[in-house]
Formats: sequence, C-alpha cells, structure tokens
Amino acid sequence: MKKIFIGMLFFGTLGVKAQYGTLNAILDRLEARKGINQHLENVNIDNKKFVFIKDEADHTERDFIIIKGNTATYVEVFDDKATGESSSNVFTGDIIRKKSIVSLRADMLEGKKVPLPVTKTLLLTQQDNILYLIDVNTKDRWIDEESYSKPKKAK
Repeated sequence: MKKIFIGMLFFGTLGVKAQYGTLNAILDRLEARKGINQHLENVNIDNKKFVFIKDEADHTERDFIIIKGNTATYVEVFDDKATGESSSNVFTGDIIRKKSIVSLRADMLEGKKVPLPVTKTLLLTQQDNILYLIDVNTKDRWIDEESYSKPKKAK
C-alpha cells in the first residue's frame, strides 16, 4: 500500500511539473505577443522614424518621433478637417534607452526652452518583423516608418 501511494505521488508530481511547463510556455508566448518578454537590446533604433496617427472627429493628429543617436525630435502635426489648415509643433530633446525601454524628454519647442517638457516612456516591441514603440501610459502604438513605406514585393 505504501509503494502504491509513493508511486501515485511520484507520477502526480511529474504531471504537475509537465502542466506547469506547458502553462509557462503559453505565458511566455502571450507576453512576447504583448511585447513584454522580448529581448530587443541589440536592435538598433538610431536614425529611425516612428509614426502615430490619431483620427478625431474635428481633426487628424500625426505625431513623429525621429531618433538620431541620443537626441530626438518630436513633431506634432494637426490637420483641421473643417478648414483644411495644418499646424505643427517641433520639439527637440534627448532619449535614454535601457534595454527595451525608451524615455523621451523634449524640452525645446522650435529652439526655445519650454517650462514643461514633453515626456514619453515607450516600450520597444517587435511583431512580424515590424518595430513598434508602445507608450506605457496611453498604450498608443508608434510604428516604424520603414516597415510600412517599403515597396511591396510582386507575387
């Protein structure tokens, strides 16, 4: 009786370990899809341009982040749907990158220091060989301009 109990306990433990391994693999895949568990430290984002487009009822907003070394340019372009006029703000500043986290601090508006800088904390992710920056506060997704402006291959 004792041997049967120990055998059942042994095989039960193996089953739980197998389930844990499967569950852990599933969680790793889900985290990778969300961009949490990706190792993109070696991905170069120097000379990259990321784009975010937001369509509102009365205007369209196009935002750009252009990264060159440790400096960054943040451009906001507003297109008024009623009048057709466009206006823009060009901020410059610096970035700091720690692994997959990119912190942007733009404290100059068209060459003049602003009292309250534009700050963004972004998570670098990759899905289907396309680079994204995801704003950790608003969940906005900035797509790498190169990925959608490449010419399509003919089939």
